[in-house]
Amino acid sequence: MWFFQQEKGVSLSRLSSLFGCSRQSLYQLRARQHRRALQLVAVREMVQQLRRQLPRVGTRKLHYLLSTQLQQQGIKLGRDGLFDFLRQEHLLICPRHSYTKTTHSKHWLKKHPNLVKELAVERAEQVFVSDITYIKSRQRTHYLSLVTDAFSRRIMGYALSDDLSAESVGKALKMAVKERRTTLPLIHHSDRGLQYCSEHYQRILRKHGIQPSMTDGYDCYQNALAERMNGILKEEFLLYPCNNRQELETLVKQAVESYNTRRPHLSLKMCTPQQVHQKTCELMPTGSLKSS
Repeated sequence: MWFFQQEKGVSLSRLSSLFGCSRQSLYQLRARQHRRALQLVAVREMVQQLRRQLPRVGTRKLHYLLSTQLQQQGIKLGRDGLFDFLRQEHLLICPRHSYTKTTHSKHWLKKHPNLVKELAVERAEQVFVSDITYIKSRQRTHYLSLVTDAFSRRIMGYALSDDLSAESVGKALKMAVKERRTTLPLIHHSDRGLQYCSEHYQRILRKHGIQPSMTDGYDCYQNALAERMNGILKEEFLLYPCNNRQELETLVKQAVESYNTRRPHLSLKMCTPQQVHQKTCELMPTGSLKSS
C-alpha cells in the first residue's frame, strides 16, 4: 500500500477512500508494520546468537529456547511463525545424509547376547550405549568413540583417535566410568565390532562390574540411539573442518559440552541431558550413589 502511494503519487485521503478505511487506521497500520519489522530484526539477532552455540538446532527447539526472550521483549511469535520467518530469511536447517561403515563384525571373538532388546530403560545409568564414527580434518581421517547414557541421553565418555584400536575406543569407556554417579547395575550395549569384543575392552567392563550386551548381527537399528548420537554431533556441532587433530579435539570438547548442557530434547520434554541425568541421580537411594 505504501509503495503504491509513493510510486503513483496517490494521496493518503484517496487511499483511505479506496480501501474504505480512515486515515488514522492507515497510520496505525503503518506503525504496526514498522514495529513488527523492528521485532523481526531482534528475532534474527537472537537466532544468530543462539546458533553460534547450537549451529544446527531445529526450529521447534529453537522456539523453545527463545520463548523466554521473546516474552520478555513482548514479541508474539509462535512456532509456525518462526518457521515462516526462518524460511523467508533462508535460515532453515537442511538435513545432511552421509554414511561410512566403521564396524567390522565378522571376526572370531566372542559376541554377547542382546540384553536390551525388550528392556524398559527407566533410570539413568541403567544402560550405556556405545558407537564409533569418523570425522575428517584437513590432515587426515579421525575416529570419535562415544558412550551415552540411554535414559538421560547424556554423553558420559568420548575419545578422539587416529585409529580404531581397542585401546583408543576404551578411553571413552574409562571416561564414562569416571563420570558415573551411581553404583547400580549397568549394561553396556554396542554393536558387534572388533573393538567392543576385544579382551582389552571386555576387561574394562569386568573390572567395573558392567554387563556387556551386543546387537544381533550387524543391524544399526538395534543400536539406534548410539547411531543417533553420532548424527547429532556431526550434523549440528562438528560442521567445519579443522586443520588437525589438536583443533578437532578442542571442537569435540566444546560440542559435547554444548550438547549435554544446552541442547533440549523432545524425548526429554525439552530438558537437556545434563538436567535429566542430574535430577534422576539425585532421586536414587543414598546407598546407590558413588562417594565423591
